[in-house]
Amino acid sequence: MKTRRPSAAIARDGSPRITRLAARLVASTVLLAASGATMAQGWPNRPVKLVVPFGPGAPDSVARIVAQPLGTQTGQTFVIDNRAGANGIIGAELVARAAPDGYTLLLTSVSFSVNPGMEKRLPFDPLRDFVAVSNVADQEAMFVIVNPALPIHSVRDLVAWSRQAEGRLSFASIGIGNTTHLAAELFNLRAGIKATHVPYKGGAQAVAAVMAGEVQMMVVPPTQSIEQIRAGRVRPLAYTYRTRSALMPEVPTTAESGVTGAEFDGGWFGLFAPALTPPALIERLHAELRTALANPQTQSRLSALGLRGIGSSPDEFKRQVETEMRQFAQIIQTAGIKSE
Repeated sequence: MKTRRPSAAIARDGSPRITRLAARLVASTVLLAASGATMAQGWPNRPVKLVVPFGPGAPDSVARIVAQPLGTQTGQTFVIDNRAGANGIIGAELVARAAPDGYTLLLTSVSFSVNPGMEKRLPFDPLRDFVAVSNVADQEAMFVIVNPALPIHSVRDLVAWSRQAEGRLSFASIGIGNTTHLAAELFNLRAGIKATHVPYKGGAQAVAAVMAGEVQMMVVPPTQSIEQIRAGRVRPLAYTYRTRSALMPEVPTTAESGVTGAEFDGGWFGLFAPALTPPALIERLHAELRTALANPQTQSRLSALGLRGIGSSPDEFKRQVETEMRQFAQIIQTAGIKSE
């Protein structure tokens, strides 16, 4: 008895059904691509919301700097919506749940790459629920600052004072696991300093705490401290880079101050869209951002804060974020840092 070989299902018009199914899938893909292209051409036809998951300071400053040229280029207003809290998680969740139509975007900091290593359960998947648009800008490094009322004028003074303070030395950050927290922990470790960590909800609050003497020190990016440094409201001791800052060339590096291995960059500020945002729309967003960053006024405003405009491609930025997530997770595990 012969065994019949299974044959492809045949449609009424005589064509294999599997072929017709494939054709329909291809047609659907083409229609979706066409729909995305149409959406991109018509975008924006109403105000665009830029969600910044922090208060005043960076990345709020970056968002406001790029919002102006983006609005001029597109003819629509880019509205800054500050949703501070949980080291950027609250604002990011809002965007993760938003419609993928280009009208709700996330402009956040490198904390986006840190949080997966800090939190066992995030209310979103940073890789699955977002589309990377671009690394908008980054900053070279950070300043180690102290309250100017203290008799501390150098890193050597800070180390000596910490040993005499009998546990009274404390440092501010913008939240547990924030890069300002990680940078300070690294600096203290390399300098042999024991200090109590005091997290705040934003950069402005943290720097204000140093000015008021609530805490004695902080490791903070120029975007959140340069005005206070120039006004003498906080005192810079060192810069966490291999060379001195062009903004404050009189401030020595951490290595020059006798603390080796404490180099720490200032982090990036990047743009993300909700998952399923059409690729054509992502390309349009990226193109508009690149144009905005090429604007001389934008470059000047970023440079004044110690920032460098980047404008990397979506693929480049995605790879950067994925790499940093692994690196920060390892640092957090090694240092034993835990969220509260």
